Formats: sequence, structure tokens, C-alpha cells
Amino acid sequence: MLKIHVSGSEVYDELSEEFIVVKPVDLALEHSLISLSKWESKWHKPFLKDEKKSDEEFLDYIRCMTLTQNVDPHVYLSLSQENLSEILSYINDPMTATTFSKTNSAPNHETYTSELIYYYMIAAGVPIDCQKWHLNRLLTLLKICGIKASKQKPMSKAAIMKQNSAINAARRAKMGSKG
Repeated sequence: MLKIHVSGSEVYDELSEEFIVVKPVDLALEHSLISLSKWESKWHKPFLKDEKKSDEEFLDYIRCMTLTQNVDPHVYLSLSQENLSEILSYINDPMTATTFSKTNSAPNHETYTSELIYYYMIAAGVPIDCQKWHLNRLLTLLKICGIKASKQKPMSKAAIMKQNSAINAARRAKMGSKG
């Protein structure tokens, strides 16, 4: 979680054509799968795609990252360059000690969307609570799951039949059944 202080300022609201005084506020932000999902549901495009976001889109992503309740929407127009740099550094931070060698980082041309990341979480058996993790940390975990799964040898038919027999025997014993 990132905590930043936004100094108070005066901003011009083009809709109401008046100046608005924005009070100073402390914001708690989280770059997570939840934030990504909120943003993509509004903008209908992948956030993680390597294309430049407009100022409006980026400020809206910061709004989606915000955990602080009841924030005046004008606060996002009061973010300083220092605030924005701090937020960008936080978004780009890997949040893990894990690194990948060149052999383990084959290029993946798949565009990641929140739904695809949720799919990978479910397929890998990652608990849904991890949707609150820093997004880069979650993506690293999913990449590790993929690497480890690809290195596992598939079970032979004989091994599968032996495993199923053992499971069935255990169930029969537990239920006191003969078949």
C-alpha cells in the first residue's frame, strides 16, 4: 500500500466555471487486481497494454487505486508532480525479490486483462484474497506457477489408475461401503 499526502490547492472546475478549494488529504492507494478490474470495467480496454494513457485515464486509475473513503474528486486534480512520480514508482515496483533468467522469461504476446489474470489465479489454485496483493507481485506468483507447472511431468495412465484406486479405497473405508 502506498500512502501519499496531497496538499491543498485551488482548482478550476470547467463544468461549473468556478474555482474550488481542495483541502489537504492523505490517500491510501493499492495497485491491485481489484483496481485494474475497476478501471477496465469503466474504460473497456486493457490497462496493462503498452500504450500511453491519457491524463484523464491515468488519474482515473489512481481513483480506482484509492482505498481512502469519501475522497473529493477534485483531489486528483491537485496531485503534484512529486505525488505522480511517487505513484508511478509504486506501480512499477516489482514488490518481490524474485527475478527471472532470460530462459524463463519467454515473450508472451497475450494481452493481460483482469479477467485473464483471474482465470490464471483460479487455474493455479491461487486464493482469491490475492486479488488485493500488489499487481506485480501477483503476476510474478502466477508466472512462477506457470513455470513450475510446465516442468511437472504428466502422470502416466497407470499412475492415474493407481491414484484413483487409492482414492476410491479411502472413500470406501471412510464410508464403510463395499463399492
